Amino acid sequence: MICYALTGIAPEVITELRQGKPRTLELQSTPNVVTLAGIDAGSPVFMTSVDMEDLIAGDSGIIAEAISISITMKRIVEFTQGLHYEERERMSARIKVRCIGTSTVKSVTHEGVIKPITVDIVKSTCFHAG
Repeated sequence: MICYALTGIAPEVITELRQGKPRTLELQSTPNVVTLAGIDAGSPVFMTSVDMEDLIAGDSGIIAEAISISITMKRIVEFTQGLHYEERERMSARIKVRCIGTSTVKSVTHEGVIKPITVDIVKSTCFHAG
């Protein structure tokens, strides 16, 4: 299964998602915002705590369903003693996700900073004897 990847997600967030609770995340890293710009609601997304630069075959994470996605631009203006002001813009993305299952990376495709990271993943299964 090939899907987009969100990297550098806090392990605590992934643990909480594994418990089945839908959660809304606000992401500000450029690779994750670029990735979310290419995803529609209802799409599967691979989420891992591994950093983008370190993501390789064999890394584990979760498959989540994107329930809703919004990308916003925030403008920040700072004044310094009335003489100087600085204006900055920050793009961020909010995504509400629900865990579908666990998975392992089979291969990674990363074509640059302004292209989303895609991964080929294998959905993990667990069998219980009994």
